Amino acid sequence: MGDNLSMLLITAFVINGSLALIAILLHYEALFQLDKLLPKLAHIAPRFRVLIGVGAIFMAHVAEIWLFALGYFVTLQFPVMGGLVGELSGHGMLLDCAYLSFVTFTTLGYGEIVAQGYLRYLTGVEALTGFILITWSASFLFIEMQKYWTLSRSNGAE
Repeated sequence: MGDNLSMLLITAFVINGSLALIAILLHYEALFQLDKLLPKLAHIAPRFRVLIGVGAIFMAHVAEIWLFALGYFVTLQFPVMGGLVGELSGHGMLLDCAYLSFVTFTTLGYGEIVAQGYLRYLTGVEALTGFILITWSASFLFIEMQKYWTLSRSNGAE
């Protein structure tokens, strides 16, 4: 019995760690590519480059949230790992996983859908990962705004 619990804990650790690592690498690459792309958009007004950055970062966050949603969905295929309880939509488990992922990643955490068993550890990992990636995005956008809004004011560009 103890060996089974150890294996489940190790499995949860590997799944959770892998999802967090993939999300972090995806986010790093999105910001890296954005940092290279924005200066090349000289034909676009500097302040609109910031909007492009916001849009791209938003899409990166959505991709990361869906990554975790798929992680919940796949993990739920193994009932021994846990389940979801609460106000499930009835529109399919994948959409419930996506909803849980959105409210967890953003640390909003409404709580009407709750993970149980070893699956609940993924919610903690996702919340921490989401918090880190959202603040990383905010820092990146702050730097970009300083660059392009200062450039916009100094050039008189609108």
